[in-house]
This record gives sequence, structure tokens and C-alpha cells, in this order.
Amino acid sequence: MHGVKRTKVSPEAAEAKRLKELGKIQAYLTLEEDVLARAKDYSPEALKKTTELLDLNPEFYTVWNYRRHILTREIVALLGADLRLTVAYLKVHPKVYWIWTHRMWCLENIPRGPGDTEGWRNEMWKVEFGLVEKLLESDARNFHAWGYRRYILRSLPETAEKRTPQDELKYTTRKIEASFSNFSAWHYRTKLLGKMFEDMTPEQIAEKKDEGELHVLEA
Repeated sequence: MHGVKRTKVSPEAAEAKRLKELGKIQAYLTLEEDVLARAKDYSPEALKKTTELLDLNPEFYTVWNYRRHILTREIVALLGADLRLTVAYLKVHPKVYWIWTHRMWCLENIPRGPGDTEGWRNEMWKVEFGLVEKLLESDARNFHAWGYRRYILRSLPETAEKRTPQDELKYTTRKIEASFSNFSAWHYRTKLLGKMFEDMTPEQIAEKKDEGELHVLEA
């Protein structure tokens, strides 16, 4: 440009600059190869490496996508840890509302995955019936546990293994036979029967009544 004094660069300085730039390029390529080779490594170290690479090239979409996978798995791990924490607390404090509420929040915030599946959700949710049944074995009248059982029924992921209303009816029958004055079991049963018959015609309800299915609703 006119008026700008040019600085003459010696061959040695030019070579040094070239080697420096070459070193940067080589370091970048080495880092890129390292990150892309990790593929299914979701460790904190892998997350750190993606940061280093994105510092150099923030337009690297593949690395952003990989980083999201790492963070998602970290979220799953943290939620899993809190689910285990609530189990420990519920064994000691099975009637503390806020423990149940936090457990529900954890389950509801499990992300989809891995990939576009319900794998993580199904894995986390599959223990819920077993948990609540153990707590009801310890205290069959625990109203919080019965309420949580209703929550499980209506909240299970679509692809998770389900319990049918008939299965639940049999479960309440066993609990009531063990303790006829178990109000919590009776309450659960009435809610269950109401749900089972809400879409039936009067004729269908009468038929079920003749079979003895609705006697608890008349109590």
C-alpha cells in the first residue's frame, strides 16, 4: 500500500515463520485426529479435547455434535446418581413428599437416547414398580407410595414394559386380602376401576357389575 513502509524479512525469519505456522497446522491436525478417533469416548477428558479443538475451529459441526453427546450422557449419569440417592432416602423416610417429588423430576428429565431411542428412559423407569412394591411391603398403607404407583402407570415411556389394569386390580386384591382395612389400597382400587370403566357403555358396566367387578365402588 502507498505510504506504508515495508519491512524487509530475512530468509531466516521467513523460514522460522513458515515452520511456526507448519507446527500450528500439524498440532491442529493431530488434535483433530485425536478427537475424531475417540468416537464413543464420553469422558471428561474427551469433553476437554472438544473444547481445545473448538477454540481453534468453532465451525467444526461434527465436534459440536460429539460434544452434545458427551454432555447428554453426563446429564444421564447425574440423574441416575440422584435416583439412587432418593432410593436411599426413601428407605429411611418413605413418607417425605419432597423425596418422591424429586424422583419424579429426575425421571421426567431423562433425555432420549442413545440415538433416537427411548433406551435411557426405559432403563431408568424399569425399576420403578419394583421399588414401590418393596416400599409397600414395608408399609402397605403408605399413601405416598400408592400415589407414586399411579404416577408410574400414567407416566411410563411409550416403549416401556407396561402393567395392565387387570394386573393392578389383582395386586390391590392381594393387598386388601392381607389387610381389609387398608384404606390406601381401597382408594387406589377405586381410582383404577374408575379409569377402567370410564369409556364403557352402561350395558358394558352392567355386565361387569354382574361379574362382581364394581362392588368396591358401591361400598
